[in-house]
Amino acid sequence: MTTLSNRLSRRGLLAGASILTAGGTTAAKEDRLVDGVVILIDSNEPYVMGHAVSYSANLARHFAEKGTKLLIEVVANGKGIDVFRADKSSIIEPLATLRQSLPNLSYSMCASSKAIAEAKEQISIPLIAGASLVPFGIGRVVELQLKGWAYIHA
Repeated sequence: MTTLSNRLSRRGLLAGASILTAGGTTAAKEDRLVDGVVILIDSNEPYVMGHAVSYSANLARHFAEKGTKLLIEVVANGKGIDVFRADKSSIIEPLATLRQSLPNLSYSMCASSKAIAEAKEQISIPLIAGASLVPFGIGRVVELQLKGWAYIHA
């Protein structure tokens, strides 16, 4: 049988452990030199691709007004790779303009999705200027999240 004082003592111990753990997590996050946001695009719908552009611009503006440097990476996966395809993207110019105005912005395309599309279409897919390949788009998203980056699904 548990007495009231044992329950209160156990609660106090758990509360103390939570505070210590939270403090450790906060300290670890404060040790990061920069903060980042990863935006995943996995759809070839024009409005979704447009959202990624506006999210990037709005985030950069929001944090710049606070004096904070923010890294932003847009990752294209699955059907979303169309956004960074030089032969299919409907927003090549806005993406180029955005990259020029935001030096902390990068574009990544899933190499696995690209290989699948190339095999299906029997072509070599050209990337827009400034886009790079990552082995797996979703893997890149998780990598960045594990480093403490925020995640947005466009």
